[in-house]
Amino acid sequence: MPPPVSLDGHSLTIADVVAVARRRAPAAVAPGALQRMGASRRVVEAAVARGDTMYGVTTGFGKLAHVRIPAADLGRLQLNLIRSHASGVGEPLSEEAVRAMMLLRANVLLLGTSGVRAVLPELIVEMLNAGVHPTVPSQGSVGASGDLAPLSHLALAMIGEGEDGGRLRAAGLAPITLEAKEGLAFVNGTQAQTGLAALLVHDAWGLWRTAHAAAAMSLEAVRGTPAPFDARIHAARPHPAQRRSAALLAALLADSAIRESHRDNDPRVQDAYSLRCTPQILGAVGEGLAFAERLVMTELNAATDNPLVFGDDVLSGGNFHGQPIALALDVLGIVLATLAGLAERRLERVVNSDLSSGLPAFLARHPGLESGFMTAQIAAAALVADARVLATPASVQSVPTEGNQEDVVPMGMSAAWKAERILADATRIVAIELLAGAQGLEFLKPLTPGRGVARTYAAVRAEAPALEEDRPMSAEIERVAAGIRTGAFDPGEPGAG
Repeated sequence: MPPPVSLDGHSLTIADVVAVARRRAPAAVAPGALQRMGASRRVVEAAVARGDTMYGVTTGFGKLAHVRIPAADLGRLQLNLIRSHASGVGEPLSEEAVRAMMLLRANVLLLGTSGVRAVLPELIVEMLNAGVHPTVPSQGSVGASGDLAPLSHLALAMIGEGEDGGRLRAAGLAPITLEAKEGLAFVNGTQAQTGLAALLVHDAWGLWRTAHAAAAMSLEAVRGTPAPFDARIHAARPHPAQRRSAALLAALLADSAIRESHRDNDPRVQDAYSLRCTPQILGAVGEGLAFAERLVMTELNAATDNPLVFGDDVLSGGNFHGQPIALALDVLGIVLATLAGLAERRLERVVNSDLSSGLPAFLARHPGLESGFMTAQIAAAALVADARVLATPASVQSVPTEGNQEDVVPMGMSAAWKAERILADATRIVAIELLAGAQGLEFLKPLTPGRGVARTYAAVRAEAPALEEDRPMSAEIERVAAGIRTGAFDPGEPGAG
């Protein structure tokens, strides 16, 4: 079992999210965090006892904030909030997405700015460790006052209601009774979209590195030149991810006998952009991933509910607004669509006999009688079109809600859905490129590729044999795509580990 992840509200990482969401690492509450929670809870209780006016604690919500709630109804107010806001629709989120959301919500409550009792994050941690995951619909959040609907479905289970409440009890866990502010503090947060974004950032970096392995193998297959990856070129335009990209490609192609076979007397002066400009394009993709990663890392440990407790002050603000994460997710979608389009263009150069420097048409052993990779490239083209349509940003599609109180909303969950599908499209396109690149190398034997490319070739051949005659390719494309998701073709980076 993976080591436990300790939650303190300050130090959660994307790697921690992956460990708990996917690998079932246990979670634990850091003792110091409970002390902070106790102090902020006492501030809320004192304010309630004085009869202070606090949004969502002694008043209604949104456009109904002007309605004062009697002290006797403060608990019922929080219960009604959860019941009314558990109105999500559509297919349920995946188990790993729900686990990520739960982990993040527990972590930010432990910051001590929410003014809730320790029993809330403690119950979430118990649910995670017991494998109790509520059914959370994937649609119905605009991400403005946080992910109200998704978090309400989680809270509904925690108060023991619905089918998920029954599963909670069946696991031997006791439901909680919400007190003043606790329902609002729970559902005001960006943890559904941020949990998805954390998993997507992790997967996108793995695909980014694997796309380099595919690019290097395609370059070898068409007997391209690694000269454009010379470090001096990229030092002259020193974008960090571009330099990383060039270094990774150079390492993958090192000691290539294929390269040596055409080093001299090659009439070609330079390769097409899809080969030659890979570091510039994938470097820009990497910069976009780094931008999204920075926003997500900050949000993992950010107070995103309202109002917030600071010392003896209870302040209303807008930290629940999901614009940073919606933007991060839109950028992820855009750069992954770029990666997908580049991979498809390299694939075309490998399968097109007019562009491949001597490879047979569609990599078939008997072109004409056999179609080889013809329809695999068509599938890649269809996936590129899908990704490009979905790359249209969601974070600019504001539709006012709550009687125009939420008059600017970020649509973060829509951005997350799109980014997930674009990632899946891009992963399958790179899988097809890997298969085609490996097939191209079959026609260059006994010449051997660079060391890194040889490792990639062997990994591909562990999933799919060479194409000796036409066969259905769907299953092997999916196998290689699954391998990309688990890191089977990830070359790492030069000097790493």
